[in-house]
Amino acid sequence: MSFDAAASTQGSYVVLVDARAPAWWEGWRVGLRLTAARANRLGYYGLGNDTQYSSDSLTTAGPYFYRVSRTYFAARATIQRRVVGPLRALAGATLERSDFRALPGPSVFRNDLASGTVDPATVPFTDKIIRAGVVLDTRDNELDPHTGVIVEALFASGSGYTRTTADARVQVHPVERLVVAGRLAAEGMGGSPPVAAQAEMESSERPFVAVGGYRSLRGYHDGRFTGRGKLLGGLEARYAALWKPSLVELKIVAFFDAGRVFGPGEAVRLTSADLHTSAGGEIALRFLRNSLIVVGYGRGSEGGQLVFGTTSR
Repeated sequence: MSFDAAASTQGSYVVLVDARAPAWWEGWRVGLRLTAARANRLGYYGLGNDTQYSSDSLTTAGPYFYRVSRTYFAARATIQRRVVGPLRALAGATLERSDFRALPGPSVFRNDLASGTVDPATVPFTDKIIRAGVVLDTRDNELDPHTGVIVEALFASGSGYTRTTADARVQVHPVERLVVAGRLAAEGMGGSPPVAAQAEMESSERPFVAVGGYRSLRGYHDGRFTGRGKLLGGLEARYAALWKPSLVELKIVAFFDAGRVFGPGEAVRLTSADLHTSAGGEIALRFLRNSLIVVGYGRGSEGGQLVFGTTSR
């Protein structure tokens, strides 16, 4: 079990309780996650793959033109059962409440809310979600694998919408200090998903902000592109400058990411059209088998972004 709490000088905070039992019972994995958070400067650029960003708007329209405040409370439970070998069946449920608040001055979110592009009836929104799926996992380490694959096929039903997600990640270890990794993921939504659900992508571990940010499209702001459908891809090369497996590893990482979203009426498909891309480098430090810190820089068509992330198990 882990407990985390943090706050920023700009009004953001997070309180997180994460309990996991990956091997208490033979063949079973159980997880419970409780979250209370407010992202007081979350990016919001509109809905769709072709939304525009202009740095001049931050001067002429105000500092929060592409920002919104999001408050989020959630309880998420997941149970997985080994079916055979590395194949697991998954079931879970989530109860969450999301609210968005326009920050002072003109903003894209304020305009979308007034025009009905964002349905006012879904702000705030209480979501009751059940999900099921299968996970094929052959990784040698869940946090920072050297070899193996993880393939997820998930289906979720929320309040007024459905979500279907497929994600495949592979790691190969051609020489002792080098790991090459690739990823391809897609997600489609049916029904009438609220903006809070459209801003995230599902996974067996937890949902994450997409498309844009540390876990989806490095080099772009968090939540830079929001839509009902999502397509993600990426390649990484990780070279260990300090190599003490299971104790400490210091890695130099080069990455290339690509992604896009699909709007209402668009079928999610594998395509190279209208992809947003970014590339950059990172320094990743792993302690033991359960702590990872990443710092780096990514650059896309709209400039560059500092990359920072932490993960623990």
